[in-house]
Amino acid sequence: MNILAIIPARGGSKGVPGKNIRLLGGYPLIAFSIAAAKLANDITRVVVSTDSAEIAAIAQSYGAETPFLRPAELARDQSADLEFMRHALEWFQKHEAKIPDYLVHLRPTTPLREPQVIEAAINRLLNHPEASSLRSAHLAPESPWKWFRLDELGYFRSFGGNIDNEVLNNPRQAFSDAYIPDGYVDVVIPALILSSGRLHGEKMLAFVSPNCTEVDTVSDFELLQYQLEKNGSVLWDYLKENYPKRGFV
Repeated sequence: MNILAIIPARGGSKGVPGKNIRLLGGYPLIAFSIAAAKLANDITRVVVSTDSAEIAAIAQSYGAETPFLRPAELARDQSADLEFMRHALEWFQKHEAKIPDYLVHLRPTTPLREPQVIEAAINRLLNHPEASSLRSAHLAPESPWKWFRLDELGYFRSFGGNIDNEVLNNPRQAFSDAYIPDGYVDVVIPALILSSGRLHGEKMLAFVSPNCTEVDTVSDFELLQYQLEKNGSVLWDYLKENYPKRGFV
């Protein structure tokens, strides 16, 4: 079984410049996702898809492969995940004459993972051959069915359709659970991507992940640094045991 981890890391970031290589706990952010992939037993290769030679060199120094650079037109703010996935798969077809059986999508902006959770996600999809992909999400603290939208006349209306306003006063337990998509782990099937042109397909298997902090702002880095120092991380331990620190930023 050929299960490959793919980590997308664009060079450009407007919210936090250099986000994917900004230091967390003395290590580039992307190093945590590389470590998670290397520590997950089922993953056979770790590949980083990037348009940046600097990111590629850093990724290689932490044990990832960077066999290609992603074209700039596939690394824009508007670029979809399907684009870099298809580019990688077409590269494998052309240069290695084969594609992986599964791709484990690990976003570097979700750095603190447990390798065992990644393994559980892979095994869940393997045990459901009828599924077209697996996506992770965590339980929302409150159902969006209790939320409001603002109409054009300045009135609050129910977010979920024509729900009576008085119903929205019911306790949250009266509403269905909702799950927030996150970057903990997704698993996709390359053969289906190439044959259908779709990333997740019709039967997207649910995987309920632990709550996780995702990086969008400098404040998120500060929160992650606090979490590292307070709770530790098997990934941080692995990095400290095998690689010198680069300092704290």
